[in-house]
Amino acid sequence: MIKRIIQDAIEISLTKYPVVGLLGSRQTGKTTLAKMIQKGTSKKVIYLDLELPSDLNKLYDPEMYLKQYQDNLVVIDEIQRMPSLFPVIRALVDRKRISGRFLILGSASPDLIKHASESLAGRIIYHELSPFTIHETGNKNSGRLWLRGGYPLSYLAGNDEDSFTWRETFIKTYLEMDIPQMGIRVPSAQLRRFWTMIAHSHGNLWNASQIANTLGISAPTVRSYLDILEETFIIRQLQPYHFNIKKRLTKSPKVYLRDSGILHSLLRIREFEDLMGNPYLGRSWEGFIIEQIISLLPEGWSYFFYRTSAGAEIDLLLLDRRNKPIAIEIKHSSSPKAERGFWNAFEDLSCKKGFIIYPGDETYPSGKNVFTLSVKDLNKITDGSL
Repeated sequence: MIKRIIQDAIEISLTKYPVVGLLGSRQTGKTTLAKMIQKGTSKKVIYLDLELPSDLNKLYDPEMYLKQYQDNLVVIDEIQRMPSLFPVIRALVDRKRISGRFLILGSASPDLIKHASESLAGRIIYHELSPFTIHETGNKNSGRLWLRGGYPLSYLAGNDEDSFTWRETFIKTYLEMDIPQMGIRVPSAQLRRFWTMIAHSHGNLWNASQIANTLGISAPTVRSYLDILEETFIIRQLQPYHFNIKKRLTKSPKVYLRDSGILHSLLRIREFEDLMGNPYLGRSWEGFIIEQIISLLPEGWSYFFYRTSAGAEIDLLLLDRRNKPIAIEIKHSSSPKAERGFWNAFEDLSCKKGFIIYPGDETYPSGKNVFTLSVKDLNKITDGSL
């Protein structure tokens, strides 16, 4: 069993908030984590899985059923299947406001679960469970994690072929079952084509018109497809950083598939040797590292990319709690060197520190306040040790 880093934070939240939300893509291990948390609580736990008709039947009159467990921890899995529960939960919490009353699990963001945030404002704290990260699986397994991605059943598969097969099944199930069950009516074949196009554009600037023309649909429809994938934790839009200087800045976001294993499935990359010779190698590595870094960011930090028309560019720009910028360059090379665009951007933004992330084992200085950083030392970006 691989312990999830987020478990401690969720357990602390259950001592402070009446409702705790655990969100993330399907198959990231939310149910497994919830059951681990159940073992550590002193409260009696009531578990409801809204994918089971028997548990749905119990909630025919949700107020009547739930109010009998006001002193227990009620875990509700796949909450997005029954958004009408949110006003009921709010009323029950307001009637007796104590910590740790509800732990709700969902496979869609609060924006997609209609009215969830409004109904429970001030009563809920959300946590996001990502697929496995390097700090959970260990650096010695980083190549396997990069190839297969972090979905537990993909990462833990007996071999690469079994992992690839699992991811293909995941994609099919997501398109044909999960999306329709959320009330989203999009032809699965069309969404699969769009998803594959995103894979081929991984790490590039978003261009809705170009994709719309290729698919033969409107730009607003393409935008809605992107929103679906983002709000179900499949893709990440990395927004450009803007600040008040006299430079022409890129305004479009970059789009990445959040899980490298899903990216490789859509690109038909089955084995590590295939990945090493693939033209998407650099962009795959960039997206993989971005996700690893974001998973480590302390509360209050934010992230962007930076690019000007003159060629100054930073792959990942972090802002700490005091809005001090930290520049990240990502290179898949044994002897990485930052390009001139990085150094120009570093100067433009008066960055406090910079890092060049590469797949090697050593960490060493590369310039004033800039370090070439091994993947195993990613935590040093935020812990102040460099």
